[in-house]
Amino acid sequence: MDAKNISLLIFLSAYLLFIFLPKRRTLVAVAGALALILSGALSFKEAFFSVNWNVMGIFVGTLVIADIFMESRVPAYIAEIIINKAGNTAWAILLICLLTGFISAFVENVATVLIVAPIALSLARKLKINPMQMMIAIAVSSNLQGAATLIGDPPSMLLGGFARMNFFDFFFYKGRMSIFFAVELGAFVSFIVLYFIFRKHKEKVALVQIEKVKSWVPTVILVSLIVFLALSSLFDTGFSYAAGVICMVFAVIAALWEKLVNKSSLLEGMRSLDWETTFFLIGVFILVGSITLTGWIESISGALSGLVGNNLFLGYTLLVLTAVVVSAFVDNVPFLAAMLPVAISMSAKLGVNPSLFLFGLLIGASLGGNITPIGASANIVACGLLKKEGYEVRFKDFMKIGLPFTFAAVIAAYLFVWFIWGK
Repeated sequence: MDAKNISLLIFLSAYLLFIFLPKRRTLVAVAGALALILSGALSFKEAFFSVNWNVMGIFVGTLVIADIFMESRVPAYIAEIIINKAGNTAWAILLICLLTGFISAFVENVATVLIVAPIALSLARKLKINPMQMMIAIAVSSNLQGAATLIGDPPSMLLGGFARMNFFDFFFYKGRMSIFFAVELGAFVSFIVLYFIFRKHKEKVALVQIEKVKSWVPTVILVSLIVFLALSSLFDTGFSYAAGVICMVFAVIAALWEKLVNKSSLLEGMRSLDWETTFFLIGVFILVGSITLTGWIESISGALSGLVGNNLFLGYTLLVLTAVVVSAFVDNVPFLAAMLPVAISMSAKLGVNPSLFLFGLLIGASLGGNITPIGASANIVACGLLKKEGYEVRFKDFMKIGLPFTFAAVIAAYLFVWFIWGK
C-alpha cells in the first residue's frame, strides 16, 4: 500500500476511534501519528513540521497564564459582577459568550478560550451548574468571531496574506461591506440560537459577596498579552511564529512572578498543566498533515472544481458546503491553504470577483469546525479543560450546540456574502 492510501486509512481509523473511544483520544492521536512515521507514510521531519508549533506555543503559554490568572481570584470577581448584573443565569452565560466573541475578534481562538475559561468555570461553580454547555458555547463563539478581523484567527490571516488584504479591508473592501459584516450577521443569528438553548435557565441570580482579589498583577500580564497578540499581526502576517513566542515569553514572566511572590513550585505548576490535550493536539496536527502532504486535500479540491461548470451560484454553494463539512473534521488552516488557489481559479473561470469565493471559503472553513469537538483547536482545548474539571464531552453533547449554532451562522453569513459579492 502506498503512502497516500496508508495516510488516509490511519486518518480515518483515528477519527473513528475519537468518536467511539473519547476517553482514549490522546492515546489514539499519538498512536496514529507514530503509525504514520513507522509505516513510512510520513518522515519524522514531515511529521514535526506538520505540527503548528505557533498554536502549541499559544496553547501552553496561555495555559500557564490562565492558571495563575485563576489563582488571583480576578476571574471569580468578574464572574460575580456578571452574576450581579445579569437578570438570570441564562443572561449571565450569554454575556460570557459576548465577552468571548469580542476578545476573539482580536486574539487567536485558542488563546481566547484559555483567557475566558477561568471566568466561565468560576461562574459555573458559583451558580452550581454543569459548565459543559457554557464552555461549548464559548468555544463556538470564539471560532465564529475569529473570522471577523485580520488578526482574529489563522484562517483570516491566511486569507489576508493570500489576497493582500490589510486590517481595514476586512470591514470595507473595494467599496463594499466585507467579511466583518457577514460574520457579525452570523453572530447575531447564532446568538438567538444560544438564547433558545440557555433560556431554560431562568433562575434569578441573587447578589453574592464580592470576592477579594489576591493580586491584579496576573490581570495586567494577561491584558498586556492580549495587546501584544493583536499587534503581532503587523510584523508576522503569515502567523508563523510571533503569537506563540509572545505567549511563551509572557508565560515565563507569569511563572517567575508566581514563584517570587507566592513562593509556588515551578515543577508542580508544570505538572498541573493539561499535557493530555497538548499531546492530543500534536497528534491531530500530524494526522491532518499526512492527508495534506500526500495530496488528499488537493484531490478533493480538484473534484470540486470539476463539478462547478459555469454555474456561479452552484459553485459558490458547493465551495461553502464542502468547506463546512470538511472543516468539521479537518483542521481549517491546511484545508484553507489548499482551497484558496482553487477558489481563485474557479472565479477566473466564471469571470467574477474572486472575493465571493474567498469570503465564502473563509466562512465555511472557519465555522465548519464548530460542528464537532475535534473540528477546531479551540474546541479541543475547551473539551480538555472540561475533562480536567471532571466532565467528559461526547460528540453528541458538543453537536447539540455546535450544529444549530453553525447552521444559523453559516446560512446568514453565506447569504450576506452572496447578495453583496455575487454580482
